[in-house]
Amino acid sequence: MRLLIIEDDVAAADYLRQGLTESGHVADIAHDGETGLQFTLQNDYDVLLVDRMLPGRDGLSIVRMLRADGRTTPVLVLSALGQVDQRVEGLRAGGDDYLVKPYAFSELLARVDALARRAQPAGAVTSGSLKIDDLELDLERRRVTRAGQLIRLQPRELRLLEYLMRRAGRIVTRTMLLEQVWDLHFDPQTNVVDSQISRLRAKIDRDFDKPLLHTLRGIGYRLGDDI
Repeated sequence: MRLLIIEDDVAAADYLRQGLTESGHVADIAHDGETGLQFTLQNDYDVLLVDRMLPGRDGLSIVRMLRADGRTTPVLVLSALGQVDQRVEGLRAGGDDYLVKPYAFSELLARVDALARRAQPAGAVTSGSLKIDDLELDLERRRVTRAGQLIRLQPRELRLLEYLMRRAGRIVTRTMLLEQVWDLHFDPQTNVVDSQISRLRAKIDRDFDKPLLHTLRGIGYRLGDDI
């Protein structure tokens, strides 16, 4: 997943990004409200982690503006303000969840995963996994199987597969993959995407009768039944 952390505490933001990266996600950071708002308007994120007290523009005003604009990206509000009325205010502003500081990173990660599952119906099932045909990714254990057969993937391959599964049936361009999976906002003019797609296809398709990962020449890639 690609996440945005809007947090003015530099150390806390770096800690979050490190933990989320180690968990297989890509995370951007904004240290003030105005920058955070611009990031949300210019990029496509799976979940936003928004600190309530921010310089420039507070976190709840960001959430209100996004909801008024019709944007439905899940938001996890982070705050040291933990009274019941303060939590209720955060949820009524448009937050999908509210986590009081200090918190355990494992709980934050579980809440982020839950928000992403709730927001993404394509391929999502209630067991905390993504499933396309007989291909399944267990989000909790980071375990991939096809037709019950275990498939071992490297961390980057796993991140690539999760991104494709969350967008099952839709075309994903090379630029989208560079930004969302590699966190690159420029084209390095290499075949890194093609080679990684090729390795992933060899693992999830080669030994099975029905191919699921398709290349649309000059357009991008799509995971799902052939059309």
